Amino acid sequence: MLSNRTPDSPSPFLEGLTPVEAERLLAALSFVTPSYATVQVKTEQNALQFVQGVVATLAFLKTDIDTRIAGVLFELPDIDPPAAEKIEALFGREIAGLVTGIRQLMRLRDATLTQHEFGRGKDAAEKTATQLETLRKMVLAMATDMRVVLVRLASRVTTLRYFAECKREDGVAQQFASETMDLYAPLANRLGVWQLKWELEDLAFRFLEPVQYKRIAKMLEEKRLERESFVVNAIARLNTELSAAGIKAEVSGRPKHIYSIWKKMKGKDVDFDELYDVRAFRVVVDDLKDCYTVLGIVHNAWVPIPKEFDDYISRPKPNGYRSLHTVVVVEDGRPLEVQIRTREMHQFAEYGVAAHWRYKETGGSNFSAQEYDEKIAWLRQLLAWKNDVTDAVVSHEELQREWVEKIKAAPLDDRIYVLTPQAKVVELPRDATPVDFAYHLHTDVGHRCRGARVDNVMVPLNTPLKNGQTVEIITLKSGSIQTGPSRDWLQPEYSASTRTRSKIRAWFNQIDQQETLDAGRILVEKTLQREGKTAVNLDDLAKKLAFASVDELFLAVGKEEFSLRQIEHILRDHVEPAPSEEISITNKSRASSVTQGAKSGVLVVGTEGLMTQLARCCKPAPPDEIVGFVTRGKGVSIHRFNCKNFSEMRNKAPERVIQTTWGEHGKETVYPVDIFVLAQDRQGLLRDISEVFSREKINVIGVNTQSMKSQARMSFTAEINGTSQLQRALTIIREVTGVLEARRH
Repeated sequence: MLSNRTPDSPSPFLEGLTPVEAERLLAALSFVTPSYATVQVKTEQNALQFVQGVVATLAFLKTDIDTRIAGVLFELPDIDPPAAEKIEALFGREIAGLVTGIRQLMRLRDATLTQHEFGRGKDAAEKTATQLETLRKMVLAMATDMRVVLVRLASRVTTLRYFAECKREDGVAQQFASETMDLYAPLANRLGVWQLKWELEDLAFRFLEPVQYKRIAKMLEEKRLERESFVVNAIARLNTELSAAGIKAEVSGRPKHIYSIWKKMKGKDVDFDELYDVRAFRVVVDDLKDCYTVLGIVHNAWVPIPKEFDDYISRPKPNGYRSLHTVVVVEDGRPLEVQIRTREMHQFAEYGVAAHWRYKETGGSNFSAQEYDEKIAWLRQLLAWKNDVTDAVVSHEELQREWVEKIKAAPLDDRIYVLTPQAKVVELPRDATPVDFAYHLHTDVGHRCRGARVDNVMVPLNTPLKNGQTVEIITLKSGSIQTGPSRDWLQPEYSASTRTRSKIRAWFNQIDQQETLDAGRILVEKTLQREGKTAVNLDDLAKKLAFASVDELFLAVGKEEFSLRQIEHILRDHVEPAPSEEISITNKSRASSVTQGAKSGVLVVGTEGLMTQLARCCKPAPPDEIVGFVTRGKGVSIHRFNCKNFSEMRNKAPERVIQTTWGEHGKETVYPVDIFVLAQDRQGLLRDISEVFSREKINVIGVNTQSMKSQARMSFTAEINGTSQLQRALTIIREVTGVLEARRH
């Protein structure tokens, strides 16, 4: 672990800095000492000791001078104007920006406190996991400069060291530990800052499972000297064997940490002495063939345990991880784990899609955030590059500047993460506004949205949101007359999300449809009044006009798809019949019918992608001569060329007529048509006509018959695949006894 000792001199803080940079850091420490000397941070640690611990950790990570100075300054009270302006004046805009970013990130802790309040059970666990993952992304997304995250991690490890030193075991320490295990240790893991990751886990484990921690720590301490001595001797022996074979390799011990050991014991249900990898080392070679040569040397030097050998080179893990894993029994009769891989495999395991955190956190099975993971891998490479570069050709200042610019320019996410007033994290697209936020919460909240507060300040609804802001939506009460979105919200400056815009459009489509329906109702009612037929049953009128409901009739009239002349003709031809027998039968339409969604095969000449629908008034079917009429809101309505309804509409709006023709359609596709039969009424008439349809394989989906004065007036809606089939059926029906007339309606 990193040392928590507070030195008498600040020399550990200055590691890797030039004399000029060292003077700047010492000046920053002198600047804050009067403010920090007698002040405590929220954890009750002295503020000066706290920032000294943070800077010591940042120095261990070899961060640049600006990061270390920001680590000194961020606990200053009231980092708001004019204090922020003073920091910028004294230390520059770069450091002032880092301090602001760190302070914003520190406020995120209030959000993490809600992560354990989701409840219990499988669903609750899934929600908690989702929220934690969003919080992890939010930490990184909020930090446009990745150095801010490094300061946050250094801050957390310093706090836990202080708790450990004070032997605090209260609820605050446990809360910080739980937070660390869920959020900050996984982030350190993903960034490849292994030293912090391991220490954060061990310190958090110390407070969460104190009994288990002390038991494992005691066992490790009892065997530490023996274990270290053994690993050194084993590495020395293997290096001798490798040199004799002419193989260049890096052999290093793999220290096991308390939390890692506990996870293995718990996962494999074994005791400490049964763990194979408490004593372990890794061998990194130059090329693939050397991997298997080293494996042979290891197996020749010690006795292998066959069932503990895994060849992830010839059979990589699903996430692409490659390495040789073997366990051997050494001289003292106890196991030793050895991992063997090439440098390329090692780099891939450290920085690629198979980054170490993948199997530690998800078992290597989650590829749902691949693009995000690649960005994390890139940042981890930057951090490793900063620690490894020692090329004397590049000056120290140039090296620092290049690293800082690269790490600042590395984008993490095209999403933003904001908070509800209850501290729940909400993920939105970049440039999202309060309108997007409202519709994300609930469609009804979006419709009733009338204002927004961002960080307790009223803002316009087209204000772009930023990471970490708390957003509160001001809504109208349900049922208010003014409820509903503004059409302005469809503009990009009000809604960045296509999901938001689709919900707004759905609202206006519904409003437009209702307005069209109301307009159609008014026109129909005026026609009835003009004809003196206000007592007519509207449901019967709709059926006579081949509409399934009155609302469909109103919509067709409102969209100008149906002429009022048709209604007038029906009303004027209508004669009150004498009492008669009426039969109405409805059958189910075929799946291959155009009414069930089958392709009609209609082509709109010169245009592609237009929505078409067959008109109900004339029910065209191939090969009828057809023509299109552009309607309002429902695409192109297809009519027979001699349709009276179409003639009326063409006379009123000739510019909306469009040329159409029949194209290819499925062999099984059928089209509904209306058939009228007039016959002398007799027993068995309907049965005889139905048999004709059955023999011709025509599905009848609707029948309506009326008997009046010994005559039967019969209306059929049948599904045909073409007019030739219809003509053949009509010819046969005309030969049925008693039939006077049979024609297409």
